[in-house]
Amino acid sequence: MIRNLLFDWSGTLADDLPSVLCAVNGMLRAAGCAELTREEFKSRFRLPYTEFFEEMLPGTSLERLQQLYLDHFPHAHEGVELLPHAAEFIRYAAATGRRLVVLSSAPAQHVEAQAQALGVKDAFEVMRCGVIDKRTEIHLLLAELDMHARETAFIGDMRHDMEAGKAAGVVTIATCTGYESAEMLLTAAPDMLVADLSRLPALLGGLEARENAPPVATVGALILNRAGEMLLIRTHKWSHRWGIPGGKIKRGETCEDALIREIAEETALTLCDIEFVMLQDCIEPPEFQRSAHFLLLNYVARCPNASPQVILNEEAQAFQWLPLADALRVDLNIPTRILIEECVRRGLLD
Repeated sequence: MIRNLLFDWSGTLADDLPSVLCAVNGMLRAAGCAELTREEFKSRFRLPYTEFFEEMLPGTSLERLQQLYLDHFPHAHEGVELLPHAAEFIRYAAATGRRLVVLSSAPAQHVEAQAQALGVKDAFEVMRCGVIDKRTEIHLLLAELDMHARETAFIGDMRHDMEAGKAAGVVTIATCTGYESAEMLLTAAPDMLVADLSRLPALLGGLEARENAPPVATVGALILNRAGEMLLIRTHKWSHRWGIPGGKIKRGETCEDALIREIAEETALTLCDIEFVMLQDCIEPPEFQRSAHFLLLNYVARCPNASPQVILNEEAQAFQWLPLADALRVDLNIPTRILIEECVRRGLLD
């Protein structure tokens, strides 16, 4: 079963071709070169984009190319629309419990602004953008997110996307909605070729696929500092509510080893005095970004150093240390509130 979907952005989910062509022609004009028509651009553009610009603007440094592109790109999101059927497919993928990630060569500030304006940013667990060579980056992304290749598909509109997917051993799905034609895409031998995203639900399995997905075992900890304050983080995955750090258990890990690893990755903190508190059977949590069934193994732990420094990774947007009374007044997600109340009942926060 395909549980993870990696998406290219430009030409796969969003129609940004007019804006990209405007930026490229602005770069060419600035260098005294002839502009490209839409069809000329589509026939000559390729990824990695460094190869395309070495042909068009030879000898220009990568840093200079990136700055010129930003200088000539129109407003980050104006004029960019979702491609037909993209919104419906994103909703389908979320409803069937799949993890959604963007892997794009487009600049992060453009993709994130466009996704926010188009109302789909929160659907994605990670948006990895500004990638020059996806064939290398996709391996790092799968390892970072603990995604198994056999359960993952990469959907894109260019041969480079197909090459990246094959390099990582994932299912490759080409869509004919973007920068390259069906004939060009077929030369990369994708596992599937579709006219647009409307065909994919039937190919990937309908809503009934969710029924066969097993619960996901995760670990998380209510972390206390020496002042007795607890660490809360805010993440878009839980509707921007406050909660505790944690994540999934990898095959072969003990629960406590998984907890130590996840906390280090998400907060850069080390833990001591780790104590198991409770197991929460969390079925279809209404606050979570997609359909899910979690088994939440909840712990309480402490930081050994007097002034713990929190360094968040990209999964969270903010953190704060709060005493118990203040923590209970903020907008907590339901599982975190249940954990705190259980810790109070058992006297674990004294």
